[in-house]
Amino acid sequence: MSPLVLSDYSTDEDGEQTFTTPSSFSSSSSFSSGSAVLHRSLKVDPLKVIAASGINLQLSNGQEILDATGGAAVSCLGHGSQRVQKAIMAQMDIGVSYCHSMFFSTTASEGLAEELIASTNGQMAKAFIVGSGSESMEAALKLSRQYYLELKPPQLKRDKFISRHESYHGITLGALAAGGHKARRGPFEPLLAKITSQVSACNSYRGMKDGETEGQYVERLRAELDAEFVRVDPKTVCAFIAEPVVGAALGCVTSPPGYFKAMKSVCEKYGALLIFDEVMCGMGRTGTIHAWQQEGVVPDIQTIGKGLGGGYAPIAGLLINHRVVDVLRTGTGSFAHGQTYQGHPVSCAAALEVQRIIREEDLMNNVKKMGQKLEKLLRDQLGEHPNVGDIRGRGLFWGIEFVQEKALRQPFDPKEQIAWRIQEKGLQPPYSISLYSGTGTADGKSGDHILLAPAYNVTASEIEIIVDRTKRVIQDYFDTWVKK
Repeated sequence: MSPLVLSDYSTDEDGEQTFTTPSSFSSSSSFSSGSAVLHRSLKVDPLKVIAASGINLQLSNGQEILDATGGAAVSCLGHGSQRVQKAIMAQMDIGVSYCHSMFFSTTASEGLAEELIASTNGQMAKAFIVGSGSESMEAALKLSRQYYLELKPPQLKRDKFISRHESYHGITLGALAAGGHKARRGPFEPLLAKITSQVSACNSYRGMKDGETEGQYVERLRAELDAEFVRVDPKTVCAFIAEPVVGAALGCVTSPPGYFKAMKSVCEKYGALLIFDEVMCGMGRTGTIHAWQQEGVVPDIQTIGKGLGGGYAPIAGLLINHRVVDVLRTGTGSFAHGQTYQGHPVSCAAALEVQRIIREEDLMNNVKKMGQKLEKLLRDQLGEHPNVGDIRGRGLFWGIEFVQEKALRQPFDPKEQIAWRIQEKGLQPPYSISLYSGTGTADGKSGDHILLAPAYNVTASEIEIIVDRTKRVIQDYFDTWVKK
């Protein structure tokens, strides 16, 4: 769910808030020529993608880039799907490129919703389609509040949320307030509603104590969440928010068995909802259409995006379970929220075809097989590297965390900009690979990782190339870093 940013928020020694742009970015870009676009950086213009096919991007300078991350884990079918293109054109050919959801529905939106609900085996009841992951989280927060207003009797005090440290749930103000990403929250803290508190992330690599078993770790986190409910007053909490597999904020961190069942037990104890943010890790990325299907826990509300439309059109949404829908149905009978491009017909047609391709071509089986191959090759070729602290993930969603001291799990100083620099080196020949970097992995400020998220239809030979190039980038970078 996390956007790739070229500037990072930090606090200097005097406590002043500053923005920094990695100095290495200019190595793969030209100085600004006066583009009319407000790019992520005003100091340099990014190179232009002029064509794309499969997992390859053709740049304006003639270079070809291997897209090993699908952008921000978005392009789940790669680029240039003829089936999706035809579905988009078919929707436009009937002349229904837009309609206002207050007055009308469309075949495309109805078909997509049916496909999505069927993918949950009927455990979710309704779909609500919007344009971006941040919009979906905004809607989830409002829907949670409305659920309690419509209970009989209404629970008017429910106006707070609990999430986790090192979490990211969107860039708009409400979604940003719901997350715990220090760098992205920092500059805008004065604008953020004080509606959310955080508990510890579930990160075995960083969070488990020496001698602690996974079961003991889960119990400790369960007790921490319970204590946080009590601290803020359980009668005021709408929901607990979490990613089943943490994306850009932590770099593909999974949870030990039983963690989410423990978290849901606390929510049930205090009558709160469970919101799963699956914008980045969902819609097949981890080997099942929904990541929660591997956890044995059904959320009350689920946000989806990225792999929903595979990048062929801007689209995201909510899946809402029967418990929430039934309360609204017996109450006002409506959700007090709407947006101009809600259920956009062209976006829905694109997403519906993406989901049909995933189902008809049994791509979840390929995600599992290629994910196993990706994991094995990463561990075999990078597991012993002195600066690779952890390799973790699931399906075709893998993160590599970098450390200065392997035995102590010591992160690099944030000023080193390790992850950014590795990403930038990867874009250069002879590597020519797109890697997705992230920071704050250790404590919200320090800690570096890169993320790999290739397309669901990736081949075994492409996986081998991805790992080979990734390995060479990392080895060559740290060989140079050690010598400087």
